[in-house]
This record gives sequence, structure tokens and C-alpha cells, in this order.
Amino acid sequence: QVQLVESGGGLVQPGGSLRLSCEASGFTFSSYRMSWYRQSPGRERVVVAVMTRTGGSINYVDSVQDRFIISGDNAKNTVYLQMNNLKPEDTGVYYCHALTTNYWGQGTQVTVSS
Repeated sequence: QVQLVESGGGLVQPGGSLRLSCEASGFTFSSYRMSWYRQSPGRERVVVAVMTRTGGSINYVDSVQDRFIISGDNAKNTVYLQMNNLKPEDTGVYYCHALTTNYWGQGTQVTVSS
């Protein structure tokens, strides 16, 4: 059974940091391009960061460039999203997703507020 389980969300003040984790089971995430999406209140789910299975190609949406870092640990079948200098507009539910599949996690809530 394929599962993606996110963790690491929470409430943080502006300027703070969080590290999200997404542990995959039932498939080898290194065989896919992995991504993080965000769904903010009242908005569509949008891609935030994407990485190839080797980590050789990484892309970010402009709004998180130089603040967020996507990475993976093949041995742990886990992908991470390090989020620094968080802003209120980063608030939302964050999902990990294996591109070209219908594999999605259940999401983890990130709230940036003072």
C-alpha cells in the first residue's frame, strides 16, 4: 500500500523556520520527481518546490526562492522541505506529491502568525 505521511507543521512566528518531512512507503520515492505543494485558505493547491530523484534538478516557485530548500534521503525514503524566514503568506496546508502519480500525503498545517 502506497503512503506518503507528512509531519513537521505547526505555528511559527514570522521570520521563523520549520522543517517538513514526508516519509514514503509502498514505493521508492527516488524513482520519481518529488514535490511539495501548498494550499492556502481559499486558494488552489500550488506547487512550491520540485526535485528530481537524484536531486540534480531543483526548482522553486519565485515566492519561496532563497528561503525554502527541498531535499531527500533515499535511504530513509523521505523528502524534506526546510522553510526559513517564514512569512504570513506561507500559511497553508503543505502536501508532498510524487509527480506523474496520484500519490499524495494527507497534508500538514503550517501557520505563520505573530
